[in-house]
Amino acid sequence: MEFIEDIETLERLYGTPGAPALRKVAHSLTPLYRKWIMASRLCILSTVGPEGVDGSPRGDDGPVVLELTPNKLALPDWRGNNRLDSLRNIVQDSRVALMFLVPGSNNVVRVNGTARLTADATLRARFEKNGKQPATVAIIEIAEVYTQCARAMMRARTWTARDENADLPSMGQILAEVSHGEEGGEPYDAEWGARAEKTMW
Repeated sequence: MEFIEDIETLERLYGTPGAPALRKVAHSLTPLYRKWIMASRLCILSTVGPEGVDGSPRGDDGPVVLELTPNKLALPDWRGNNRLDSLRNIVQDSRVALMFLVPGSNNVVRVNGTARLTADATLRARFEKNGKQPATVAIIEIAEVYTQCARAMMRARTWTARDENADLPSMGQILAEVSHGEEGGEPYDAEWGARAEKTMW
């Protein structure tokens, strides 16, 4: 098997991108990009650091980010598993990429830029829910914002596929498998829903 080792070879295989693919890029929020991102309750945050890369879903019950300026977004870090993979990466390497999704739409809006973490009390208070605040907030400086071609979501039938995942293993089963039965299993699955509900924020 031969591998592609240079950009020239790669570009020969694909050809030149069309004009719309290049012209869709903005360097700050336009009114319509703002409308899209504010409709998104879910984004995928990608980071890179000395120990590797990380992709992490970030979700909320309203807009997943807050606009601070047309060039800056604030992304709260709500309760998770405390591994801190994405946050460790941001502290060590500020490069980030975000993919904003809206249920039912095959389009995706992407933001590339840099991020820094803050535990600023005033900013954290702006996200308060049920008396709880995020531990930190990522301040994302936008370098570019653009739409993603919808074909991948269409091919995957992301929002329309039904009853194809009935045989998926549960998280408890996966945890039991990788821990050789020391963690997870049916008790984990049985307790997870109530535990998540109590610790959502």
